[in-house]
Amino acid sequence: MDEDRNIRRAVLPNGLTVITEEMQHIRSVSIGIWMKTGSRDEDLPWNGISHFIEHMVFKGTQHRSAEEIARQVDSIGGNMDAFTAKECISFSIKVLNEHVPIALDVLSDLVLNPVFDAQDISRERGVILEEIKMDEDNPDYLVHEIFTQNFWKDHPLGRPILGTRDTVKRFDRTPVFDFYSQRFSPGNMIITAAGYLNHDRFVELVAKHFENMKSMSNGFHSSPPKIVPKIILRNKKSLEQVQICVGVPSYPITHERRHTSYILNTLLGGGMSSRLFQNIRERQGLAYAIYSDLNPYRDTGCMSIYAGTSRESASKVVECIVSEFRKLKTEMVTEDELRRSKDQLKGSLMLSLESSNARMSNLARQEMYFDQFYGLDELIAKIEAVTAEELKELANQFFETDSIAVTVLGNLNGLKLTRDQLAC
Repeated sequence: MDEDRNIRRAVLPNGLTVITEEMQHIRSVSIGIWMKTGSRDEDLPWNGISHFIEHMVFKGTQHRSAEEIARQVDSIGGNMDAFTAKECISFSIKVLNEHVPIALDVLSDLVLNPVFDAQDISRERGVILEEIKMDEDNPDYLVHEIFTQNFWKDHPLGRPILGTRDTVKRFDRTPVFDFYSQRFSPGNMIITAAGYLNHDRFVELVAKHFENMKSMSNGFHSSPPKIVPKIILRNKKSLEQVQICVGVPSYPITHERRHTSYILNTLLGGGMSSRLFQNIRERQGLAYAIYSDLNPYRDTGCMSIYAGTSRESASKVVECIVSEFRKLKTEMVTEDELRRSKDQLKGSLMLSLESSNARMSNLARQEMYFDQFYGLDELIAKIEAVTAEELKELANQFFETDSIAVTVLGNLNGLKLTRDQLAC
C-alpha cells in the first residue's frame, strides 16, 4: 500500500492480484487486465500467437458479439484498447466513474469468455498478415525489427511480436484455445484501476467476475538471451533514405543502477537538447530524425540509436554516433548538462503520470517487475543522486567497440561498414 499515491493491493484466493489508485480530483476511471506473459514466452512454431489472441477476444464472447461489444463500449462513451508486448498482454478501458460496473463486465467478458470461432480465426489470419505487410512497408519499424532479431538472435525476445507469415498461417482453433487456456490464469494476471473509485467496492466487483477462475501455476518464462553484436547491411532499393539502428547492451528493468542509464539515454539522444540531436541534426544537418531509446526487459536490455539519412551520409552518421560514445567515456559531463538532463527526465516522468490511464499502466508495470511501489518522490531522489562520475563509468561499461551492433537498411549501393569504424 502506498499512502502518498493512495495505492492499495489485494490478492483473491485464486491468486489474482488487484491494485487500485484512488484519484479524487478526476471523474474518469481506467481499468486494465494484464497478462504477465508476452511474445517472448512463445515457442518458435507459434510466434505471434499472443498478439493473435489479443485480437481474437474482441471477435465475440459467449455473451456478446463483436458488434455488441463495440456498441456497449460506445454507449457509455468508453475508450477500449489492447496491445501485446514482449513480456505482457494488456486489455484496458477508460470510462466515467459511474460506468465502472458495465466497463468491468465487458472487459472481463472478453478475457474470460472468448469463443474463438473458426471462421473468425480464418478471417483474422488475413488481417494479421496485412498488418505484417504494413509494418514491413514502414522503414523505421523494419530497421528496428531486423536489428532486434539479430541482437537477440535465435531467442524468443528477438522474434517479432506479430509473428511471421509462416507462423500466422498455422493458427487455428486448437492451438489458439490451448495457448489461451495455459496463459490466461489468475496467477498470471493483474487487474489494475486508477481514477475516481473506491478500492473495496472495486475488489468486490472483480471478485464477482473472476472468483471462479481456477488457480494454475505459471512456468512460461524463457531463459535470458545472449547478445550478438553484429553489423547487418540490408539492401532495399525502394527506400529513399538509409535507416540506421545502432545499439549496445544495457541494464534489465530492475537493475539498481537503472536511473543512471535513464540520464545517460536522456543526454545522449532523449530530446532536442540532446547531444545526438544537436550535433547530427542541428550542427551538421545530416538527419531529420535522430534519437536514442532504452528497451529494458526482466533479464536484459538494449540502448539503441535510430537515424534516417542519405546514403552518402550514412557512414558519417554512424561515426558521429560512435564519437558521442567516445566523448561520454573520456570526458566528464558538465554540471549544466547533468542538471538539464535530470530536469528533463523528472519533467517527463511527472507529465507521464497525469492521466488515469498512465497511472493504471504504471501500477501494473511496478507489480510485474518490482516487489514494491516506488512513489514519485523516491524516483526523483534516485535521479537527483546520479553523479557525473557514475555517468562516465556507465558509458565505459555500455560503449565497448565489440559490443556495438549496427543495422543499416536502404538503397546501400555498395555501402560498407567495418568494426574499425565503431572503435570507441
